[in-house]
Amino acid sequence: MDNKLNVTYITLNGYVEINKYKYLYFVIMLTSYILIIYSNTTIMSLIGIHQNLHEPMYIFIAALLLNSILYSTAIYPKLLIDLLSEKQIISYSACLFQWFLYYSLACSEFLLLAAMAYDRYVSICKPLQYPMIMRKKTVSILLLLAWLLPACQVALPIVLNANKKLCNFTLKGIVCNSTVYKLHCVSSSALNIYGLVVLVNAVFLPVLFILFTYTRIFLISHRSSREVRTKATQTCLPHLLVLINFTCLSAYDVLLLRMETDFPKTVRFIMTIQIVIYHPLFNPIIYGLKMKEIYKHLKRLFCKMV
Repeated sequence: MDNKLNVTYITLNGYVEINKYKYLYFVIMLTSYILIIYSNTTIMSLIGIHQNLHEPMYIFIAALLLNSILYSTAIYPKLLIDLLSEKQIISYSACLFQWFLYYSLACSEFLLLAAMAYDRYVSICKPLQYPMIMRKKTVSILLLLAWLLPACQVALPIVLNANKKLCNFTLKGIVCNSTVYKLHCVSSSALNIYGLVVLVNAVFLPVLFILFTYTRIFLISHRSSREVRTKATQTCLPHLLVLINFTCLSAYDVLLLRMETDFPKTVRFIMTIQIVIYHPLFNPIIYGLKMKEIYKHLKRLFCKMV
């Protein structure tokens, strides 16, 4: 539907009984967003303040937490506005921009986890070469690539889709994601193939690299001393938990949503809520509790507050 300014609007039809539960949804979403900002920012601040945390591993963790904040900020403000609005609509251009942020930051998460896996591999398997390999310049390049590469890859289909004709103006969701393809009058085979290429480059290859790296780490640490095994477990387990969690949630969005199967509205809503609430809170909890040095500083902070 177009208004006088010729702006195309999309109706977000993914909410379940929004008129009945809109204020409950709003309180839950606002509380979640505040907790996400507070928890991620707290651990990022601890890493920035304490000198003993100025190591590549903790810098990558801080980058991952920053990515969670950016990811949430691309979603939550619009969700909160929608919950208090009579109609849940978004302009097509704004929808494409949210789509861009949604997927570029999601892909950045996988690349950041791959960079962390590489850091752990060098630290545990090549400890003598670690200072030479993981220099500040190397860390900076890895961080830049983790954010820049996905942005460049995701930007192309966004630009190509900007002027595509729409035959459907109702999105079966609460966030602009891959279901935007179903709004187009004609499906583009070239864009679908390109999407699969991006999926392989930004998701499958980093995941395979992470699994290969951690397999090597555990094989080498198993043949080493108990101290090395303990170090490997303490530092690698949180990363693996985050990887498994995010991969499972992403599988629903990337694979299931693009299938022709029409999932019940309630199922779609619950799965989307898990993606936008559960994972951004999962990261700071895992790294805050499972990373020994971060946990020590976190414990001191809360003891002072009490």
